[in-house]
Amino acid sequence: MKILIADDHGIVREGLKSLINKQSDMEVVGEAEDGRVAVQLTKEVCPDIVVMDISMPNLNGVEAVREILQYRPDIKIIILSMYTDRHIVKESLEAGASGYVLKSYLFDELLKALEAIKANECYLSPRIAGVVIDDYVEQKSEYKKKEKIKLTARERQILQLIAEGKTVKEIARIIHVSPKTADVNRRKIMTKLGIFNVAELTKYAIREGLTSLDF
Repeated sequence: MKILIADDHGIVREGLKSLINKQSDMEVVGEAEDGRVAVQLTKEVCPDIVVMDISMPNLNGVEAVREILQYRPDIKIIILSMYTDRHIVKESLEAGASGYVLKSYLFDELLKALEAIKANECYLSPRIAGVVIDDYVEQKSEYKKKEKIKLTARERQILQLIAEGKTVKEIARIIHVSPKTADVNRRKIMTKLGIFNVAELTKYAIREGLTSLDF
């Protein structure tokens, strides 16, 4: 079973690589330090499973999941996260992730998750399973009925880059558009969210799990 590890912390990648390579039927075939590299490497090394950190620079794990599954819907992806927030878990699963493992239990649970995925099952950290059940029970409440602002995949990517301090020119280069187009998209995001300064946009991006303060 070929596995790609995507995490922006080198020490985490090394630990996971050591753990996985000790298994007789598993092999790490690639490592990525951010979401965009993960998407590209997936095309190059064709793994069976991607172990994906949710908080990475340039392109977060959830958006990377969406991009990967667009062209390789057969790949299984396990999200690694420090977040137990209900909406982040839900968004990860809706994006197509087959597993969600909390980083606080990473080395205890990852092999269980990999074995479950290999058996064509899903895996959720026990604490996350409770969150998913609670969400199902409460989904018809008035709070859940409130319409949530929907950003497109491109708008979420741009919002992440804004929150990470990228200039309009840098954003344009990263997503391969003109600076004018990047600026138009930035203004659309602000108008849609009703947020017109970078500090508040950054807070929003962190709350939504698009980025974090520690990549």
